[in-house]
Formats: sequence, structure tokens, C-alpha cells
Amino acid sequence: MKEKNQRIVVTGIGNLTPIGCGPEDFWNAMKEGKSGSAPITYFDPSNFVTKFACELKGFDVKDYIDFKAARRMDRYTQYGVAAAEMAIRDSQLDLKEMDLTRFGVIFGSGIGGMTTYDDQFRIYMENGPTRISPFFIPMLIPDIAAGQISIRNGLMGPNYATVSACATSLHAIIDAYMILKLGFADYMVCGGAEAPITQMGIAGFNASRAISTRNDSPETASRPYDKDRDGFVMGEGSGALILETLASAEARGAKIYGEIAGVGFSADANHLTAPHPEGKGAIIAMSMALKEAEISVDEIDYVNTHGTSTPLGDLAELKAVKSLLGEHVKNINISSTKSMIGHLLGAAGVVESAACLLAIQNQIVPPTINIENLDPEVDVDVTPNQPKAREINYVLNNGFGFGGHNATLIFKKV
Repeated sequence: MKEKNQRIVVTGIGNLTPIGCGPEDFWNAMKEGKSGSAPITYFDPSNFVTKFACELKGFDVKDYIDFKAARRMDRYTQYGVAAAEMAIRDSQLDLKEMDLTRFGVIFGSGIGGMTTYDDQFRIYMENGPTRISPFFIPMLIPDIAAGQISIRNGLMGPNYATVSACATSLHAIIDAYMILKLGFADYMVCGGAEAPITQMGIAGFNASRAISTRNDSPETASRPYDKDRDGFVMGEGSGALILETLASAEARGAKIYGEIAGVGFSADANHLTAPHPEGKGAIIAMSMALKEAEISVDEIDYVNTHGTSTPLGDLAELKAVKSLLGEHVKNINISSTKSMIGHLLGAAGVVESAACLLAIQNQIVPPTINIENLDPEVDVDVTPNQPKAREINYVLNNGFGFGGHNATLIFKKV
């Protein structure tokens, strides 16, 4: 093992989102306040309560994966492999010149291969068990994207998946960060992927009454902090980050998006799906991240909230942020990227981490769009509808998942 407790930075970003693929397109769409929500095209949604979602746009699997290999991957794995390869390219690392036993992959999914599950279940119901594909299980399981990324790139360092619902990819980044801190690897690709826009996926979230039913105006359905919000909008896509030590990045003259200054994680220990009403678990995770970053609350400039557009979740998180930051909350900007891209579930955290890093790079806070009637209980600056230029040195990013999983990252300008 190499030297422990070094500073860890992000040197590559890969992302596939409903409003743009790649850091530049994604950032430009966020600045414009673009909505990725539209009627579902993957199947006929006419019999469904919700008929819209944030489908991935501008992605051609052939740009990353040959046809034969792609057929043996669920959509979520295709997205994960593509985002990881985009991030590696962005980092300008030459894999042929590296010790790949020191390059690891931590990459998760909240649900895994939903498309494969839907397809194979229908084959089973129509034709019986002998017609199930031999690739059914390898395509379904949530760890297979991590495995495919490793296999395709020859990465032989630490390799596994995190699964913590909508906190999945933040936990993947946290684990990758800790592995580098402990000296078990020199480089890590980390993140998450999700492809839940299937018949069973939409029906399941409709049954739990978690997603919006604003079918008359899908482009405005994701509206965190608006008093008329009625649930999140399902999204899909993937994100990947390349992490390495600051010393390594500086030695090779790498582009540095930002430093991971602190991490935190906790549990609500409260309810299967609802957040703690006082945000107690969130406060623990955020406090832990601040302590590790060795900064005061007064140094936070921007909070990228989990902000899903659910009636309970948005207010519980804001209550936690206000409790933690105190009077300083009046000096910061808050926004929810999900207002534009929807909720990417297990991929949400890493895609929103990319938004935080790009905000630092550009010194602009992306907006929370679709705020027409601000919830009267929201008394902080949630950056409504328009981006805001400001000094950004520290960004706090939250992600929370069903089961009470909480994760927080603090990114720092380098």
C-alpha cells in the first residue's frame, strides 16, 4: 500500500442524462434550465397513471459498445459502461501505460436490470421456464455494471457495487474515496447507473404513490419546493467520476474539477420510505462531512439538495439544512438538479456530483426550475428558475434513499 490519507480529487467526468450527455452538454442544458421530462416512448403508457418520464436522450450505444456485447447487457449496464469510458477519456489516463492492479471500480445501481426483468418475465409467462435466457441473471444483478467496466478496461483493483436505493452512487464515491485514502488503489472509477423506465418500474412507483401524475404538463412536473409538487419524475442515465490523489493529478498535469473535502453517511432508523420528519439522519451525515472537511458551516456556499419534488422529502431536507447551517443559510444558494433531469435513483448522486463540480468550475449555481408558486414553508434561496453567478468554494451534496440511507459529499475548489 502507498501513503495514506492523501487529498483526493476528481479528474474525469462521464455522464448520460435526460438533458445532455457529457459534461459540456449537461452543463449548458442546466444553465438554460432545460427540462428532460416528456411522454414515455419506450412502451405504450396509455393504461398507466403516470404517462411521462425523463428518458435518456442523445445516447447511441454503438458509440461505446459493439452490437453483440450490447445485446448481453441490460440498458443500465450499457449506460454505466458508456459513462465510465467517457470519464476515463475525459481524465486523459492512458490505461496501456498504467498498473491496472491499482485501478479499481466501485459502481452501483439502486434497482439493476429492470428492462431484463420485464422482458424475461413476459417470456416466462408466455413460453415457460425453459425459454429464459442464460444471460438473465448476469444481466439483471446490480453489480454487473461494475464487473463489465472492470472487464472491458482490464481494471484489477478493488471492484464491487454499492446498493442503497437513491444514495447508491454517493456511497460508491464515498467508498472509492476511502479506498484511495487508505492506499489500496491509485485510481478509481466510481458512480452509478439506472434504467427504471419500464412497465413494472412505472407501475411499481405509481403503486407506492411516489411519482408525479402531472400528465397534462410533463415538462413542468418535477418542481421541488413548489407548493403544487406531487411527486418525483422518473429519470434514467448514468454518471462516473475518476478519482485520484492530488499529488498524482498534479504530477501528470491533469485537469482537476475539484477536491472531495469531506464525506458523511448515516441512517434515519425511522421508516421504510419516508424521511425522518426532522431530518435527524441527514444532519448526522452532513455534520460528519463538515467535520472531516475541517470547515465551519459558514464556509458552505451552495447546497445541491436531494430535492426530489415530494411533499414530505423536500421540507424535511430543508429543515435539516437550516438546522445545520443556522443563520448562514441566508447566505447560501440551494438548488435541486432533479427539477431538470428527474430522479435517476441509484445514479442520481453521481450525476448531481458532476453538477456540483461543474458549478465550482463555472462559479454558477444551476437553477431549480418549475417553481411557479413557492411553498410558503420554503424561506431560503432555492435559486428559482434562473442560474446565479456567485463565488463557490465549497459545495455540499446530499443523497437519501428508501430504507433511511443518507450520504453527503463536500466538494472543494482547487
